Amino acid sequence: MIDRASLFVFSLALSTLISFGDTFAETSRSPEAAVLMNQLMSGKAPVGGPFTLTDQYGQKRSLSDFKGKIVLIYFGYISCPDVCPGDLMAITQLMKRLKENASKVQPLFITLDPKRDTAEVLRQYLKNFYPGILGLYGSEAETLKIAKAYKTYYEKIGRTDANNYFIDHTAFIYLINQSGKYLAFFPPGTPPERMEVMVMEELSKLKG
Repeated sequence: MIDRASLFVFSLALSTLISFGDTFAETSRSPEAAVLMNQLMSGKAPVGGPFTLTDQYGQKRSLSDFKGKIVLIYFGYISCPDVCPGDLMAITQLMKRLKENASKVQPLFITLDPKRDTAEVLRQYLKNFYPGILGLYGSEAETLKIAKAYKTYYEKIGRTDANNYFIDHTAFIYLINQSGKYLAFFPPGTPPERMEVMVMEELSKLKG
């Protein structure tokens, strides 16, 4: 039997397919993008897993550090012109809506561009959003491994031997439960108030 949370996420995904269509059409040029998308949408492939990266303050952070909290994971990059800042602002608005419950939720921004998104760059950029967001970065190999585990597609477009490139990527907000297990994803453009419904449902399961 499908539980209420699964039904909510499924209906949310369906209701945002129109806005998401442009993103999928762009990334669907790659067979890998289509495979990752199908795995994520089907719910039949494992999603997520543990990781350890460095935050914008130079501290090592593991997913297990946030056990007992709801975790929101977003993959993006700082030079992203519109999608990433828009989604980070949505997370910021969500955290403000949660009020006293915000302390039970940890948002993470994992950069897909560790070459340019250094600790200092992340630290300055994230000042524009909710102050509790942790920016995480690792090596190129670590980034690729984690992105694939979460079914996130990305590809550098342009001159990768210089700094004048952008990154084509899927943009989801992943919801991780208090045990560190993947629960669901929010498609691009999901309004903060709709994310709040799902987050509050999970918060109601927290002990204490």
